[in-house]
Amino acid sequence: MVAAAFYDRQEEFELVLARSEQSASVMAQVAGKLTGKPGVLMAQGPFATSTGAFGILEGYFSSSPMVVITDTSCYDGFAQHGVYQTMTGDYGAGDAFAVLKTMTKYATYATTPTEAVYGTQLAIKHAMTPRQGPAAMIMRTNIIREEVPEDARARLYPTEGYLRRTPMVPDRKALQAIAEALAGAKAPVIIAGNGVYMSRSGEKLQRFAEAQGVAVASSYHGKGVIDETCPIAVGMMGNWASASANRMVQAADVILVLGCSLGPEYTRFRDAQMMRPGDQTIIQVDTDPHNAGWVVPVDMAVTADVADVLDFLLGAEGPKAGVVDGRLRRIAAIREQNDYGVLPEYKTAPGTVHYADIMRGLGGFLEAQDLLTLDAGTNRIWATSRLPLRHPHQLVAPGGIGGMGWSTPAATGAKITCPEKRVTGLIGDGGFMMTMDAVATAAEQGIDVVYVVANNAGLGMVRDNLGNQRIGVDFMDHDFAKVAEGLGGSGLTVTEADQMGDALREAHGRSGPVVIDVKVDPAASHRDCSDYGDLMDPATLK
Repeated sequence: MVAAAFYDRQEEFELVLARSEQSASVMAQVAGKLTGKPGVLMAQGPFATSTGAFGILEGYFSSSPMVVITDTSCYDGFAQHGVYQTMTGDYGAGDAFAVLKTMTKYATYATTPTEAVYGTQLAIKHAMTPRQGPAAMIMRTNIIREEVPEDARARLYPTEGYLRRTPMVPDRKALQAIAEALAGAKAPVIIAGNGVYMSRSGEKLQRFAEAQGVAVASSYHGKGVIDETCPIAVGMMGNWASASANRMVQAADVILVLGCSLGPEYTRFRDAQMMRPGDQTIIQVDTDPHNAGWVVPVDMAVTADVADVLDFLLGAEGPKAGVVDGRLRRIAAIREQNDYGVLPEYKTAPGTVHYADIMRGLGGFLEAQDLLTLDAGTNRIWATSRLPLRHPHQLVAPGGIGGMGWSTPAATGAKITCPEKRVTGLIGDGGFMMTMDAVATAAEQGIDVVYVVANNAGLGMVRDNLGNQRIGVDFMDHDFAKVAEGLGGSGLTVTEADQMGDALREAHGRSGPVVIDVKVDPAASHRDCSDYGDLMDPATLK
């Protein structure tokens, strides 16, 4: 009955039959991340709340709108008898509602068809509120086959009326104070976070920053929201990021934080010399007032959409004549001192390449029509720290739980969501083995997408961290090009540094999913590009 109802209206939505709940949850999350509208995950209760939790948690931590529709699998009246798979919360059962409450903004448990409809309406509402995220509607299983009564006591209304809202209006005096603080600063820095990404405000940010000579650093969620090769870009902050960004933030006298939590990983785990409340003027803008002044105390907290703040700043009076040139010279000096945008050459074992070679190939290939998805581990660290992205908002990266295996279904979901884009997914061999079922989904969907597997036959980042006490981190060297063929796609193998660019061009010239198996030297390390160096002495910054 349920399938027939969907069948009759299938022209109104796109159904993707994924091969696992893990991949399905990531595809739904990515659809929300790219469109700002909820992607929907439908899965049976025990599995929506277990393997499906991967994408739900990512959506929760990275504020991606999505809706989860699931059930309690209680077999029409047997919940109290401990029937297998039951998720009602009864004795001998799991509890789908309790589990989903821990990883969603909103969850409801529907025991009638009317409640299921209304609960879904509210789930959509909560998923799309200014601080977006996942919401869930859990149904008692027996109601799935029931019809909504025409004379329901709790009357149902069209969804549109529940979703209406007016945008928040930022305080004009606060906006003027921000403009004046930036105009009067000697070395201002803007930190771009997820708020810039989700509001698609990168172009506005770049126009303002270039006009006023303000350096732009980013959080992980904000990487790539501006052209990272332009003069005011200093890269991503953090230990596994750009040294230029860290030192530019440290040298700042005024810091404007746009839609970023300032989580410890962005500040080298609260390095006392990097961000210094009381010594620097820190202004934080967020749609959620709880997030401003959450991790680092601030001088001013502004509740607003960053897009509105940037609209105001673009029309505000800038610094005095000659100031901009001085600011730009300071930014250029810090970039040069910290090798911003430089990709060193590394020697590798015969028949292998280095991560730097992959970044060189991607950097020379990616154009405005491209989307790039990332994963976890060493391959991601090299991309975030040493791959300047020229085209705003082309990066699609996990930053919530940031788990291994995200990139393959993310790339598949990104291509389904944005068919006009050319999509490349970067992933390690460990992550690829976890979710390579998404290649089969891409083949079944008839979409063209390329997966670059940085294959170092192991868990590279963990292996690096263990040093000479290596255990439980090495894999066999699998042939992922052949795996791709078995899943309905095709494959290429890269064993030399100069093959990378050609492989990307050839792969994207083919139809269907293509896996590029890049043989990476196991000795290549994330430590070669991480910023563990000492920051400057604050006394020298005055």
